[in-house]
Amino acid sequence: MPSTEIILGLDPSLRGTGYGVIEVLAPGKYRALEFGSIQLPSKLSREGCLLAIFEKITEVMDRRTPSCVAIENTIFVQSVQTAIVLGCARGVLLLAAAQRGLAVFGYSPKEIKSASAGTGSAAKQQVGFMVRVLLGLETTPDSDAADALAVAMAHAARSRFAQTAIDLHSPARRRRVRT
Repeated sequence: MPSTEIILGLDPSLRGTGYGVIEVLAPGKYRALEFGSIQLPSKLSREGCLLAIFEKITEVMDRRTPSCVAIENTIFVQSVQTAIVLGCARGVLLLAAAQRGLAVFGYSPKEIKSASAGTGSAAKQQVGFMVRVLLGLETTPDSDAADALAVAMAHAARSRFAQTAIDLHSPARRRRVRT
């Protein structure tokens, strides 16, 4: 992995998508370049939220020019409606990455928590605290941004091993490839 690799981590949600951009300085050594969450009002329509997420993430991608994207996979949802909404938010994030030719790597919540806090059952507060410590931040990011930074760090930690990337440029758009 080149020492200047830049990874965009994403934590999809319709009303609070988190994003975090890190630079990999050396194995296990990262620097936060930018992070935040896209907080959207409840009165905004689903379509309006998706457009806002897409526009903000494309701005971040164009400004920071990441070499890849790491995104939290949806493993468990409380209802079919929640799964559909999360799928829509994930979809616009994947579209933004595909338009820029970026490889996308997905990680389960357990993998992300293990990489940042040392245990797959870590609470959100533990993840946020460890993200702050590992990145040398003065304050703990909000939970959405902390989760996104943790996703990026999980990818950086795991990228020395073969990973499965979503090949966004294949005709089927769903074929998986080994990197």
